[in-house]
Amino acid sequence: MRFVRYGEAGAEKPGVLDGDGRLRDLSGEVADIAGDVLTALPQVDPATLPEVPGAPRLGPPVGRVGKLIGIGLNYSDHAAEAGLTPPPEPIVFMKATSSIIGPNDPVYLPRGSEKSDWEVELGVVIGRPAKYVTEAEALDHVAGYTIVNDVSERHLQTERKGQWTKGKSCDSFGPIGPWLVTPDETGDPQTLDLVLDLNGKPAQRGNTASMVFSAAFIISYLSQMMTLHPGDVIATGTPPGVGMGMKPPRFLREGDVMSLAISGLGTQRQEVRRDA
Repeated sequence: MRFVRYGEAGAEKPGVLDGDGRLRDLSGEVADIAGDVLTALPQVDPATLPEVPGAPRLGPPVGRVGKLIGIGLNYSDHAAEAGLTPPPEPIVFMKATSSIIGPNDPVYLPRGSEKSDWEVELGVVIGRPAKYVTEAEALDHVAGYTIVNDVSERHLQTERKGQWTKGKSCDSFGPIGPWLVTPDETGDPQTLDLVLDLNGKPAQRGNTASMVFSAAFIISYLSQMMTLHPGDVIATGTPPGVGMGMKPPRFLREGDVMSLAISGLGTQRQEVRRDA
């Protein structure tokens, strides 16, 4: 199934798409797609739910995200374009949850930014608490999959002192969605194509088969260090084609448009604006 949250920012309602892609209201079944609801997502025939008229804004498909965890250099071909060898263990960083926006909301360049960049990533949404789980058990703890644009300000990330979190957490740097797609509909998470176009021209092209560490490995690995709770989101890394890897580098400018897609998980579109 494909779950969504729709409506104005901060007041989203739960929804689901029917077989024809029409939006159906799920608020009569659950209050939100968040927390413990993710442990047992509603099993309901979408055709029995009220259809939502018009084309409302889509918010992030998961509410009340507790942790937004990023994995760095997790595609062998992306590491190569950065001139780096794949890491022996996952590189883990946090993105502030205040960076989260809907899949089609504008992305704002922070004041003084000259090196903001794009990163299409497979997002894994936790559905059951995961603590000390094995790799074989890991995917049983997944509520579903989505798209994350791990927008990154490279100057803050790598040229300033400290951790990557600074360059990853600017307001609006975490578009998520449009859908939360359940594992049965997604299929094998290691066979998905990822695409990002910039102003209608190809930028990123990749497949999750090139991940250094699989989604199952990442969940197991993280669960040895921290409990993963329902609603936590893991952004699992990006394929090649980011701006810093171009020759010469090409970073986001006001007026740019990013278009993202992952097989079976829908599409995103963000216009880039300059923050006030």
